[in-house]
Amino acid sequence: MPSSLLDPAWVQLESLLPVRGEFDPAHPLGCHRRRIPDRVVFEHVVAALVHGSGYERIATPECSDTTIRRRIKAWAAAGLGHAMHAAALAAYEQIVGLDLDNILIDGCITKAVSGGPSTGKSPVDRAKPGIKRSLATEGAGIPIGIVTAPANRHDSPLLGPTLDAAAALTGHLWPAKPVVHLDAGYDSQITRDLLKERDLGHEITWKGFPVPIDHTRRWRVERTHSWMNGYGKLRRVTDENPEIIDFYFDLAATFVTIQALIREARKTHRWPNRPTTRRLK
Repeated sequence: MPSSLLDPAWVQLESLLPVRGEFDPAHPLGCHRRRIPDRVVFEHVVAALVHGSGYERIATPECSDTTIRRRIKAWAAAGLGHAMHAAALAAYEQIVGLDLDNILIDGCITKAVSGGPSTGKSPVDRAKPGIKRSLATEGAGIPIGIVTAPANRHDSPLLGPTLDAAAALTGHLWPAKPVVHLDAGYDSQITRDLLKERDLGHEITWKGFPVPIDHTRRWRVERTHSWMNGYGKLRRVTDENPEIIDFYFDLAATFVTIQALIREARKTHRWPNRPTTRRLK
């Protein structure tokens, strides 16, 4: 993970964490082991996100797998992943600007080997456990809303929750009538009625009339799915807790947004250690 991505994400997470002392003041003797710094745990969590390995393989003498599990469970329960994603989107809007005239939505199925309430039989992997993420992006492909569901759920019923998730993060910035771009899986009167109720325009590929993806705007959401599948924890989900799964999805979306922000801002802004090429360090 390049430091240009890791450091901004950590600064944002650090601002959301409560201030804790080196020792727990509630301990009766005040002499138990020192608390592992949050920065050390965060680096191990990012390693797990990137590689997709189990916590036992990521653990080091500085940070045990038990500490990683305990800390990420607390962060996920507090909704810190969602808050980090929201902060990254706010920074992108301030510096570059979100293209919310067009909303792109599509689903993606990946493996979920440990099962759990968020998983179901995958229709594309011999009914093995899988998870579906319904992703909404703005016109340039920046993720603005994520909903997870069992792999055997159809894309169409997830449209409403995905729009709600996107509106929760960026709804106050939406123009009068943004256009929602969808593939043929959403081609139904139910979908059109839903979009009409929400006063949203639509561009839906008709069933039975395949259209090359590069003839529409949807290729950007497909590209974002590809970016997110580059993270091992998303490509092969190994957690059962839905809150932890959502935390990893939000963390990956945060890194995708920060990377896009740096890529666009380096053309118009100057800062120390600014990358001079698209390759981040």
